[in-house]
Amino acid sequence: MQEDFLHYIWKHKKFQINHLKSITEEIVIINTVGQHNLNAGPDFFNAQVTINEQLWAGNVEIHVKSSDWFLHNHEQDKAYDNVILHVVWEHDTDIFRKDNTVIPTLELKKFVKKDVLNNYKKLFTKQSKWINCEHSFTGIDDFVLNNWLERLYLERLVRKTKTIQRLLKESKNDWEAVLFKMLAKNFGLKVNGDSFFSMAQSINFSIIRKSQSNQQTLEALLFGQSGLLEQDIENAYYLSMIKEYQFLKQKFKLENNQTLPCHFFRLRPSNFPTIRLSQLASLYHLHQNLFSKIIETNRLDDFYKLFKISTSTFWETYYTFQKESKSSKKTLTKSFIDLLLINTILPLKFCYAKQKGEACEVDIIKIATSITSEKNSIIDAFNNLKKVSKSALDSQALIQLKTEYCDKNKCLQCAVGNTLITK
Repeated sequence: MQEDFLHYIWKHKKFQINHLKSITEEIVIINTVGQHNLNAGPDFFNAQVTINEQLWAGNVEIHVKSSDWFLHNHEQDKAYDNVILHVVWEHDTDIFRKDNTVIPTLELKKFVKKDVLNNYKKLFTKQSKWINCEHSFTGIDDFVLNNWLERLYLERLVRKTKTIQRLLKESKNDWEAVLFKMLAKNFGLKVNGDSFFSMAQSINFSIIRKSQSNQQTLEALLFGQSGLLEQDIENAYYLSMIKEYQFLKQKFKLENNQTLPCHFFRLRPSNFPTIRLSQLASLYHLHQNLFSKIIETNRLDDFYKLFKISTSTFWETYYTFQKESKSSKKTLTKSFIDLLLINTILPLKFCYAKQKGEACEVDIIKIATSITSEKNSIIDAFNNLKKVSKSALDSQALIQLKTEYCDKNKCLQCAVGNTLITK
């Protein structure tokens, strides 16, 4: 038995609330369970309980055993002086106030229905399971699951806004600068995400603004700050990049000694850092006020048009500076743009609207449900239990579910766990 389960039972009144009696046979009526306290102090604040027709207002403390009161040293803490009811699973000792009167105790195990307890035990039985509810997940009603996934998706957006808010503070509320840093990280994907982000962090965005009218200048800036212009290569384009970068480095007093190295190993050529950086440079060369355009865009097709960009001409016949390849137009694919939307654009639009006090959930959800579901091990595992991920909203929500609820055993705070326990 865990205290979290007792908190859940009390908070949601998952027990027989009629004909309650304390361990001393006093009639107990719960008027309000109080406000759940997740910090230090009593478990529930401002509860109202009638005991033998006397209304009490104060705090409620919950333990597995009554003696846990002393185990946690509550008798020495003034924060517990206003406890009006001690709720326990098993009563094993009386608890006294400072005036030596006994604090009324309610022993819950007498009033919890057996099916609720059995469902709880079944859910938390330690077995070799991917998630606690994997044997029951398929039976969850679609209405319950879809509503929960939508809430989880918004939770995940809120979580991502914390990074955005930190970057805003660092850039003195420059949304264009934050967008550039986040896009850079996402252009690098998993392998080079941190490298590209460190590159973006090393450049004041005012320099990007001053350089973006010339694509070659912008490319030289990104390549140079990423440490990709430090080899001995005899190539006209490469040598022109070095010359341009050296000028920029001196002009803007640039340093790149803190930039993380880029990697080519085990990457498909289309994801080589050279290709992705050229595409990023093309994007900022084509769109002088990219952030404003993103905020004004609310249709998926319009986003695909906005991000329909490719590399500069040189990279149409190269993947690296040294080896020429078959000519091909290296444009951003829809699947890559989807990743930019999921990880950068939608969180940024959400954060911007919230900062302005505007409602944006409907528009964000509409776009997210129009994007194809991501594919990864978490999504595949959920889909093997029940075909549930049909869009990016679903896949992002399922990642949130797995990492923030399933992995942390927060089944009592999950709509799926709640449904199974009260089934």
